[in-house]
Amino acid sequence: MERIASFSVDHNKLLPGLYVSRRDEWQGMTATTFDLRVTAPNREPVMNTGCMHTIEHLAATYLRNSALAGRMIYFGPMGCRTGFYLVVFGDMTPAGILPYVRDAFSFIASYDGEIPGAGPEECGNWSDQDLPAARAYAEKYLRALADDFRCEYEK
Repeated sequence: MERIASFSVDHNKLLPGLYVSRRDEWQGMTATTFDLRVTAPNREPVMNTGCMHTIEHLAATYLRNSALAGRMIYFGPMGCRTGFYLVVFGDMTPAGILPYVRDAFSFIASYDGEIPGAGPEECGNWSDQDLPAARAYAEKYLRALADDFRCEYEK
């Protein structure tokens, strides 16, 4: 089998940032997958599952209610627990998606309330939430998304 693109990135060099992971074409449509890398793989601690679950619920809810809603396909965690994938319709760039990502993570960093969709009838693991950690990692990620944010994978 062919090696997939995300396994071709040197994770020992990868730093927190916002990257295009891939672009897929199908029947004249483009979908862009973004790598929202929150921690430096293999060098910083990974996020706990409750933290990631909370970020997933808050970011997905926020983005699906934003101006990006009509283009949004998916927001969810990476299995390695170092970041998230955001998939949108269209051939988008990191600079084009950056305002939406910043807004979503600003929302998470200051969120104080019930986690949307975190009831037993709404979620298969509703009690695994960690809002304090989610807020802390959202603040960390916002610092990585400063004006000089990383958007190109190092070779």
